Amino acid sequence: MDQLASVGESVETYVESTRSRLNDRVGLSVRLLGQLTIARDGMPVTLPSSRKLRALLAYLALAPHPVSRSRLCELLWDVPNDPRGELRWCLSKLRAALDEPGLRRIETEGDTVALRLGDTSIDAVEAAAAVAEGIETLGLDRLRALAQLFAGDFLDGLELDRSPHFGSWLTAQRRRFSACHVAVLEHIIGLVPQGADEAGAYIDKWLELAPFDSRAHVALLENLARRGQFGAGEEHLATAAELFHSEELDFTPLREAWQEIRARHAGATPCARSGPAFPLPDLPVAAIESEPAATRRASLAVMPFAESAGGGFRGGLADGLTHDIITRLAKLRDFFVIARGSVFALAERNIAPDDAGRRLNVDYVATGSVRALPGRFVISVELAEVRTARIVWAETFEHKPDDIFIVIEDIGNSIVSSIAAEIATVERNRALLKAPNSLNAWEAYHRGLWHMYRFTRQENELAQHFFGEALKLDPTFARAYAGMSFTHWQNAFQRWGDRDRETALAFESAGQSLLVDDRNPAAHWAMGRALWLRGEQDGALLELASAVDLSPNFALGHYALSFVHSQSGDPRSAIGSSDHSRHLSPFDPLLFGMMGARAMAHARLGEFEAAAEWALKAAARPNAHVIILAIAAHCLALAGRQDEARSFAATIRSTLPNYRADDFIATFRFDRDGEALFRNGSKLIGLN
Repeated sequence: MDQLASVGESVETYVESTRSRLNDRVGLSVRLLGQLTIARDGMPVTLPSSRKLRALLAYLALAPHPVSRSRLCELLWDVPNDPRGELRWCLSKLRAALDEPGLRRIETEGDTVALRLGDTSIDAVEAAAAVAEGIETLGLDRLRALAQLFAGDFLDGLELDRSPHFGSWLTAQRRRFSACHVAVLEHIIGLVPQGADEAGAYIDKWLELAPFDSRAHVALLENLARRGQFGAGEEHLATAAELFHSEELDFTPLREAWQEIRARHAGATPCARSGPAFPLPDLPVAAIESEPAATRRASLAVMPFAESAGGGFRGGLADGLTHDIITRLAKLRDFFVIARGSVFALAERNIAPDDAGRRLNVDYVATGSVRALPGRFVISVELAEVRTARIVWAETFEHKPDDIFIVIEDIGNSIVSSIAAEIATVERNRALLKAPNSLNAWEAYHRGLWHMYRFTRQENELAQHFFGEALKLDPTFARAYAGMSFTHWQNAFQRWGDRDRETALAFESAGQSLLVDDRNPAAHWAMGRALWLRGEQDGALLELASAVDLSPNFALGHYALSFVHSQSGDPRSAIGSSDHSRHLSPFDPLLFGMMGARAMAHARLGEFEAAAEWALKAAARPNAHVIILAIAAHCLALAGRQDEARSFAATIRSTLPNYRADDFIATFRFDRDGEALFRNGSKLIGLN
């Protein structure tokens, strides 16, 4: 172990020298990984002692878009004094620290604030860019340089009292960059040259960051075995056993991994092997489970599609389709998706998909094939559950041999949406079968979705309860906040509670979702709907556009755009968005809403027969609620189909005896012409 200690000292020396070089860079540099510091041309920049000023700087440095002053005030100040005045003071001090003659880095336009740091070195931004690029694609020198960026926890030592929104955001960022650090360390260990001494310190750091990650323990045991230090390996195994047992974790797979390592190295001369420096043995699924149970989420590997044209091989269309599907699924941010490099590496070793799923420790594996036949492509896809080897979903798509990018776009959309929907369905059903007090955050969230999609007041309350349980277990769960926002939105929309209060709660939950993960399309979707409730249509459309920009396959984002445009926006856009949302998610629980929005858009265009037909389709959905029936009644009335319209009106009155035109109009946000149109429909069937 003395040898490993000396290696650690040499690496620490290298680390410190590298950090020194980072601080000596010409220009402005900001360190967020560790204690926040700013340097200009290598000289420290003095900041006021305000912790909120530092928090504001970090938040703006990572924000992808300008941030409204109201959101910054909600983030950092929860006192009723003068948050905007304090924000102005912080911005003035940041200008003094960051701006230079002829160069303004703090930009304010209207109600928004942005930090322009394009010429500035920011360690966290560099690390995030490496993750986006794909850590598995980086060379050893680049990975070593990245490792030196991590001087400590993100904003080490910076916590704020009575700022829960900032606390949630800070927790999410620390978890994000810790995972990035671990990934960098793991890839360095896999790439260090044969016989290099530097791996020990990297392994020690990995274990420090993730003490229950069995892969880190295996890397250490492999390193010791290569050096012939089997006694030290036994000592570490005993220590690890105590650690795992203290947390009631299964230690058996790690013990079996050590036995395999010992047997493999027993007759080998230390440092004399060929091949990768630290090949990790195949571990059972439980052996590489490092994510805390409370925050576990479903995971997926999309194996490279096979391309066949008389013989089996992979090629252009197959690889392009695989890359596109992985990227689109990852953008949904609903579950963990294994990176491209890992799945392609396993495919090149001819690892079978089910074996790959076990090695990658994922819940689901998607596989596919592409066949080129005369006049068409045939693409077959399967989604299997790894634990049970059960095929969850299978489908075959055909497409004419048009431009390859059109094939990838069209069929890729269908595949991505289907995979996401099927996984969500399986996870909801699994959560429903478990005892409520045994659910982790992911399961509680999906149990909440199951109740939410029943669309009754009682089920909505149950959904709220389970979303709350998910957030207790994982306060950084953006989609659970979005789900909570949805339940408050339903309470306001359906008049199950005080509309103003529920609107405020929907807005608050959506804001929390954005603070936790502003790259999550569901967070922008929730905020867009909440803004619509507040009557802020322009803001709503901007947030919903952000949702679909972040993830073009996010069906609910397209539906929400259709919903808003159907009332007072562009009805043609509403029809297009409705069609696209249904194409992406043809069995969506909100299908009745997608059809209802299209019906109202047709009515506003004066296409009353089309409006009536789409309204009837919406009302026929098994979970359609009373507002959908009201849409059907009004559209049928406008189409001159009075008997059918009065039948729907009678059904509504049996549930809500005092239902009137004012109730229907107040539910939506029609423009003046739209309101007059639907009031006329109410008059035709006696609802006025």
